[in-house]
Amino acid sequence: MRLGRTVSAVLGSMLVSLLASAAVFGGLAGAAQAGTSVPTGNDVSYPQCDVPLPFGQAFGVVAVNEGLANNTNPCLAEEVSWAQTSTGAAKLPRASLYVNTADPGRQAADWPQSNYDPFNGQYVTDPYGRCTGANSRACAWQYGWDMADLDAQARGVTAPGHYLWWLDVETINSWQTSAQNNRADLEGMVAYFRHIGAKTGIYSTAKQFGPLMGSVTASSSLYKLPDWIPGAKTLVQAKKNCKLAPLTKGGAVTVTQWRGTVNGDYSCRG
Repeated sequence: MRLGRTVSAVLGSMLVSLLASAAVFGGLAGAAQAGTSVPTGNDVSYPQCDVPLPFGQAFGVVAVNEGLANNTNPCLAEEVSWAQTSTGAAKLPRASLYVNTADPGRQAADWPQSNYDPFNGQYVTDPYGRCTGANSRACAWQYGWDMADLDAQARGVTAPGHYLWWLDVETINSWQTSAQNNRADLEGMVAYFRHIGAKTGIYSTAKQFGPLMGSVTASSSLYKLPDWIPGAKTLVQAKKNCKLAPLTKGGAVTVTQWRGTVNGDYSCRG
């Protein structure tokens, strides 16, 4: 009698375990099916170099830099390969890139002293005039051009003109007190990426972008750029953030981000 109860208990326990496993796998399958109708992606950077990356994402965005505007993500190649496996189930490129931006001024060792491209030595026509090493709009624009040039040509990106490049604008990096100089810096980056045939967008929040860039008018190349907006903690909040005002009056909120071990990203345009 005692043995019978023990066998029954074991069999019951096994049945419970089997049912639980079925529920888990069924739940995972259901989640995967549900996920196919949601245009979500992920973005990765150097903190994810040793973290298992997700799979089945609609699109992937990869950091070119390791947190600063003048260095390189050590696992850039591997993460770009991961992004290229994206399903493409959203109106965004399967793989795109983002770069850290900054406008440190003349105290920076790599601040330009002229309008010559540091990578190929060619003269660059600067819309703000001649750069002579000062904290001027001309040199800020040239600095932006130089950083974008190095990001595209010196960090191991293959066919850089084929990507969408997001400009990551955050107050944590070094900026000048002059908003017009900071705008010129980003305009220099946009000019370079357009020069190689690439598209650009802005990653930032209104609380960071506004104070750093000031008023962006229709004459600026920043005016009509698409926006990638961070700040949400969940997918639900990320969807709501699609309705936020764009960073510039001519722009549009195109992608929103929510935080995680690997950040999630929502395509606002399906």
